[in-house]
Amino acid sequence: MRSGLIFALLLLVLAPLAPALVLTPTMVMAQDAEADTPPMPRPRPDRNGELPADPTAPPAAAAETPATEAISALTATPQPVSLSARVTQEGAPIPEGLVWRIFDTKPDANGELALVAKSDAPAASVELPPGEYVVHVAYGRAQVSDTLTVVPGDNEKSFVLDAGALRLNSAITGDIAVPATLLKFDILTAGAEASRTMVAEGLLPNDIVTLNAGTYHIVSYFGDINAVVRADLRVEPGQLTDATLYHHASQVSFKLVSEEGGEAIADVEWTVKDPDGVTIFSELGAFPATVLAQGKYLVLAKQGDTVFNREFEVQPGPPREVQVMTTSF
Repeated sequence: MRSGLIFALLLLVLAPLAPALVLTPTMVMAQDAEADTPPMPRPRPDRNGELPADPTAPPAAAAETPATEAISALTATPQPVSLSARVTQEGAPIPEGLVWRIFDTKPDANGELALVAKSDAPAASVELPPGEYVVHVAYGRAQVSDTLTVVPGDNEKSFVLDAGALRLNSAITGDIAVPATLLKFDILTAGAEASRTMVAEGLLPNDIVTLNAGTYHIVSYFGDINAVVRADLRVEPGQLTDATLYHHASQVSFKLVSEEGGEAIADVEWTVKDPDGVTIFSELGAFPATVLAQGKYLVLAKQGDTVFNREFEVQPGPPREVQVMTTSF
């Protein structure tokens, strides 16, 4: 009983000191590890009212000096970048028609390089944080890509496209002009047919196309059927190459008549077959017209339930008319 009373008195005496017995998390962890070790009291404040340093606490990070802060800010601040391009190494800067695209070098989640800047100015001026980039510049269908390192300060870089130009036209053998509305061109990479890729499609005659220097496979289409000419052409850097491709073909029109030179009969169904019997042209009307390559053909003219036919041959030359007589079967 006496010992219990003494213990109660001790509790009353120590009660005002309870806040001094609060444990830090480090001490709680130590207490959990060693249950038989009495808890250490929290250190008393020094004369300035601050707790002494905890020897078990990790060291505080060193404060950045003003110089360090200035360098960090500079490496994150966008820096001026000036870009220009030339057709050849010795040429003058290209004055117009350029498209600039600048990409980050780190792929995104889709594995693609993120576009960070774009400009269509001849001399592009952009601002980029210091680092590595990929710059792509296009001039017509000529293009080049290269890396760019941006550092603190002014950054300048000039690109050389090593490009030339191509202007295409076609004629019929014998220098017979072809109506521009009946011509179109495709430009493909050179090499084996299976490995060619399209560079430009459906170009009109006399269009000037800018291309990287090299050899290209050109396809000229006269009409929409079988008058096709192919050629490999070389584009030289800094030069405009004029090329004319010659077709062995002719424009052909048809009419069904009851006598030579007579009036065309209306509402006729027309069919043209090649020597293999394949139908290459069909149309309904009195005056159908098309373009056919040099060769032999069979034309069928159906009026009602009656079919008239005629064999004919196409030679390179000016437009010609093929008459089908109602007296021929």
